[in-house]
Amino acid sequence: QVQLVESGGGLVQAGGSLRLSCTASGSTFKIDAMGWYRQAPGKQRELVAAISSGTNTNYADSVKGRFTISRDNAKNTVYLQMNSLKPEDTAVYYCNTKVGVLGGWLDSWGQGTQVAVSS
Repeated sequence: QVQLVESGGGLVQAGGSLRLSCTASGSTFKIDAMGWYRQAPGKQRELVAAISSGTNTNYADSVKGRFTISRDNAKNTVYLQMNSLKPEDTAVYYCNTKVGVLGGWLDSWGQGTQVAVSS
C-alpha cells in the first residue's frame, strides 16, 4: 500500500507559476510510474503529466511547454512545476502512483490539492 501527501496548491493570477509536490510513503519500492491528474468542476478527471521509474515523461497536449514533471526517487517525491498558468488550469490536482500487479496496475491517489487561476 502506498500513501500520498500533496502540497503546493493555491490561488495565482494568470501567467503565474505554482509548484506541486507529492511525497509517497509505505510500499514505495514497488512504485513504477508517478503522475498528476486534475479534475475541474463538472468534468472528468484527466491526466496532466506522468513520469516512469526512469525518466520517460508524458504530458497532456494542453500543458505541453508550460508544465514540467520531475521525480526524486531518493525522496519518493514527484513534482509538477506549472508555469504560464491559465484560468482553464483551475482544478483539483491529484497525485497518482502506479504499481505493476499481475494483469494490470494498482493505483494510489492523494487527497487532492486545489489550484485556482484568476484571469
